[in-house]
Amino acid sequence: MFFSRKMKFIELTILKNDIDEVLGFLGRRGAIQFPESKVSGENKNIIRIKQIIDRLLVAAAFIGKKIDNNKTLTDEAFSASQDSNETLTDKICSLIENLKERQIKAEKEKQRVSETLNEAQAFSKLNVPFSSLEQLSYLTLRIGRLDQKGQAELIENLGERAVIIALGSENRILAACSKKGRFAMDSQLKKSSFEPIKIPEDYKGIPSELMDSLEEQLMQLDEEIKNIISEKEMLYAGSAEDIQRLISSWNTALIVEELKACFVTTESLYHFSGWIPQESIPEITKDLTELTNGRIAIKSYSPQELPSVTQGKEKVPVYMKHSAFVKGFEGVVFSYGAPLYGTIDPTPLVAFFFTILFGIMFGDVGQGFILFLAGLLIKKGPKQLSKFMKFSVPLISIGISSMFFGLIFGAVFTNEWLLVPATRAVTGAITGNPVDRIIPIMPMEETGGSLTKLLYFFAFTVAIGAILISIGLIINIVNRCILKKYEAAFFSKTGLAGLALFWYAVFIAVRIMTGASFELIYLSGFVIPVMCIFLGPLLWRIIAREKPVMEHGLMAFIMEGFVEVLETVSTYVSNTISFLRVGAFALSHTILSFIVFTFYAKLASSGIAGSLSAIFVMIAGNAVIIVLEGMIVAIQVIRLQYYEFFNKFFVETGVEFSPFRFSTAK
Repeated sequence: MFFSRKMKFIELTILKNDIDEVLGFLGRRGAIQFPESKVSGENKNIIRIKQIIDRLLVAAAFIGKKIDNNKTLTDEAFSASQDSNETLTDKICSLIENLKERQIKAEKEKQRVSETLNEAQAFSKLNVPFSSLEQLSYLTLRIGRLDQKGQAELIENLGERAVIIALGSENRILAACSKKGRFAMDSQLKKSSFEPIKIPEDYKGIPSELMDSLEEQLMQLDEEIKNIISEKEMLYAGSAEDIQRLISSWNTALIVEELKACFVTTESLYHFSGWIPQESIPEITKDLTELTNGRIAIKSYSPQELPSVTQGKEKVPVYMKHSAFVKGFEGVVFSYGAPLYGTIDPTPLVAFFFTILFGIMFGDVGQGFILFLAGLLIKKGPKQLSKFMKFSVPLISIGISSMFFGLIFGAVFTNEWLLVPATRAVTGAITGNPVDRIIPIMPMEETGGSLTKLLYFFAFTVAIGAILISIGLIINIVNRCILKKYEAAFFSKTGLAGLALFWYAVFIAVRIMTGASFELIYLSGFVIPVMCIFLGPLLWRIIAREKPVMEHGLMAFIMEGFVEVLETVSTYVSNTISFLRVGAFALSHTILSFIVFTFYAKLASSGIAGSLSAIFVMIAGNAVIIVLEGMIVAIQVIRLQYYEFFNKFFVETGVEFSPFRFSTAK
């Protein structure tokens, strides 16, 4: 329970024809963690898949589909045939690319026609000879005759560089372009056997046929663009889900191909290795042998057999298997760091103390019940809340803890009188001396509290802190011994010497608090642990026969020893006093609840309007306490875990076991 699962390093050799089946099996089981490695260069298949993904992303962007491109491995995506995926990808992308090309072409044509129309409109009512427009307008205009075949060739050759307008019968046309494109247009007109028509000198303005034709073209282009937008919407409706699925599938294929590219390979074999929990090896070996019909070779090694591990170049991944309650608090531990392989797993202790400390600082039956319901709703409620699933068990746990301490403190939704009859009945039956509250925090006579009882409560919270600090020191001593770092285990401030110093200081403090007088003889008990911390490096070098015994000289040794002792004393004092915040936040929670309830009581006694206001104050006040103070209390508990507990033994972090795994497709 308090140690991570044992791990093995395995090597597998399989035929190339079996690689996809084996990786599919391992991905579904989530059994193996491959060593970190980078692909040296990219093979053709990896490049091809990346190009396909990019093509799909561009297509999705055009039709307005937002893509979740988080590259999550899914079993459904891995099992899909690459050939069928590629066929469907090409079909969808070709449709979208063709539509995109049509839209771009139509929009460019619309812009060109619109600009031409604007130019023509600007000079349509100009009272000057048509021949003079060549010098006044930004347009170049040519009027002449050209047969139907020549017109078709001219339109094809000029493309977007000019507008060709038919002017009635007799193959008359008007060609218009910008000034900068006139040389190209004139050259092409000449090649097409264009016959210019001489415009009468008194003809003024721009031919009306040009204006009508441009306006008609503009309307046609607007209609075409509307049709394209409609087609785009239809494509979105019919292809959006397929695009998302295809991108997920190709991302999975890309990850698998990159993984295979890291394996050692020959013409017919793949050879790869990774970490696997020892308990899984017999079943995995059996299943892989059956899957490949015996065409596989598996060899396993203990971590101690690997030079990379014994030399400290590689860390063994840490795999933990917890109950649902403890698993809910893994995030608190791993956000700080994973414990080293083979050392004590602190997660069960974190789960227990987190729950207890939160309940003490947030003791209220009603508010705790709300937290409990929130956790239950996430766990059993609608699928939309599934993304918060990791918070369900912690919320349920701290909700129960808050309700338990709420019963002890006598608070229900800030009401400190509702539980009094029940508390008096229970305490009277058990002790013969009925009391209103088992532990009154408020130092007021009407609540049964006093300053003395409050001080005892603060002493209780400090005692919890002393227990938590002691457990952290014991974990560090055991871990150092496991790692064969005996100097740190016995002579450091977080080792046996530090633990002895801390326990003796707690013992003296308890004696004095219980009425014993302080005597100078008590100081003698500090001598041995202090001297062990001060002389620790010297003693260890003598025991280990390391020379010189004072590595940096006498003065450096004295200064380092003095600083170490001073730091040890100040650290333990501050760590212990830090747990006063547990009592302080419990008191602040009680005071805030008292204020809310007092407002409620006064408003409730002032008529109907006051009663309605009282209900609002009660609901709003409890909501603020649950949300705001709940967050503050959670932060304080995490802070106590990190700074007063974890730093006693988390001197080096390990690597969390992160296997190659397919997720369930949604």
